[in-house]
Amino acid sequence: MQHVLIIHEVESYSAWKVIFDKAAGIRKEAGEISYQLLRYDTNANAVVHFSVWKSLDSARCFFESPELIEIRKQAGVKAPDFIYLEEIERGVL
Repeated sequence: MQHVLIIHEVESYSAWKVIFDKAAGIRKEAGEISYQLLRYDTNANAVVHFSVWKSLDSARCFFESPELIEIRKQAGVKAPDFIYLEEIERGVL
């Protein structure tokens, strides 16, 4: 499995979420399979987007595209950190 972990602060979670939801179709088309959204317990505008992708190359192309850079600006995203990950093990305890 290929994962992307994005950590960023947004100006307003509710405004960001509207734009995030509108981008669902282009995320799916780019290769995103599933996602989770989390936020810091002490800051509702510090968002973690954890997602599964068909390939890391597809994810990189998508997140680095001029279209996505502009969407992030419109959504009020501040300095996102992207971490591209390959799953090596999974377990249940």
